[in-house]
Amino acid sequence: MGRLAQWRRAVRGHPMAADVLLAVLLLVVSLLPVNPPGGPPRAPLGVGTVLFALACCGALALRRRHPLAVLGTVTVLVVAALLLGAARAPFMIIVAIAAYTVANRTDRRTAWVTGTGAALAIGAAAVFVVGISWVRPEIVVLLLWFGFAVAGGDAVRSRRAYVAVLEERARRAEQTREEEALRRVAEERLRIARELHDVVAHHIALINVQAGVAGHLLSGQPEAAQEALGHVRAASRTVLDELATLLGVLRGAGDSDVPTEPVPSLNRLDALVEGFSTGQPVRWTVAGQPRPLPTAVDVAAYRIVQESLTNAYRHAPRAAVAVRLRYDPAGVTIEVRDDGNPRPEGSPASGDRESGPAGRPATTAGGASGGTPGAAGTGLGLVGMRERAETVGGTFSAGPRPGGGWQVRAELPAPEEVAE
Repeated sequence: MGRLAQWRRAVRGHPMAADVLLAVLLLVVSLLPVNPPGGPPRAPLGVGTVLFALACCGALALRRRHPLAVLGTVTVLVVAALLLGAARAPFMIIVAIAAYTVANRTDRRTAWVTGTGAALAIGAAAVFVVGISWVRPEIVVLLLWFGFAVAGGDAVRSRRAYVAVLEERARRAEQTREEEALRRVAEERLRIARELHDVVAHHIALINVQAGVAGHLLSGQPEAAQEALGHVRAASRTVLDELATLLGVLRGAGDSDVPTEPVPSLNRLDALVEGFSTGQPVRWTVAGQPRPLPTAVDVAAYRIVQESLTNAYRHAPRAAVAVRLRYDPAGVTIEVRDDGNPRPEGSPASGDRESGPAGRPATTAGGASGGTPGAAGTGLGLVGMRERAETVGGTFSAGPRPGGGWQVRAELPAPEEVAE
């Protein structure tokens, strides 16, 4: 079996050499005194027989390049050899091989039409020369030879086409798997980047707020300053713990011992607002009946509020901020507004903003440029909030308010009947 596979590889690697070798072998056989069953009587070896053998075998060497032309040529030569009495039985094998090649290299209709034509032409010549009937075994065997040759060539061609289809499907499946893997990697990178942005940006902004408060109160109200510094330390520990947790998950995705923090939720909104309210007046209200939300919606809502408060501090550090949640049967609506007006001099939060119309930097397309010293943004705030809202099927908008300031609004779907 191994030697047969080696021969097949050799033939596929050198098809022209294989055809020449086959032609030489048939030439030798044609000149030997062989007369297989079903063939015409053996003619004496003469010059005409040798020339016909050379011509047929020489044409057969080009069968892969010009299959139809080779079949037509050898058919005409064999018919002529039969009529001139110079035919040899191996000549029929040459025509059968040519018919096999046509079936192997062309379509089924062409193969059967040309193969049938060649068989009928040679059969008619044999019937005429020998003077026998079409139903004689010799003629029937001759026609069967051609039928088997065409059927065999057609079967090999069909199998080759089937294997090619399977290989193409496998290639496309592999390509699809690679594309899917790349897509998942890109999505995971985006998710990690979003989480890092939310964790780091929020807590660094909170640290900045509390540090500003501590600096303002240090000389006059040391106890209040100590409290603010305590918030700074707590926020620092929180951001370090959350970063450690996130990096631990990335390092050991399959490790069940990796610690996990509580999932961000609107249930923790009071702690979030309290962290900002020391350095910036934040007021929040809830309308409707609060209820448990699907985890994805709950996390998205929390992160949108968190990023909105962070951006409010960056771009309007002394402005009053209002957070409003409204629950309705269709879901939850989030609105975060700031009035864009600086607080009176002497207030705890300090810092100047470089703002465009309606109290936002002219370059806040990403939601985090311009702003307060020590709280430079990444330009991903608004983009991240929009992506979070759209991921859960919601809508998002942000822009200046008619009376001044800035407003963020997100509508997140969470129908009551499917809320968990």
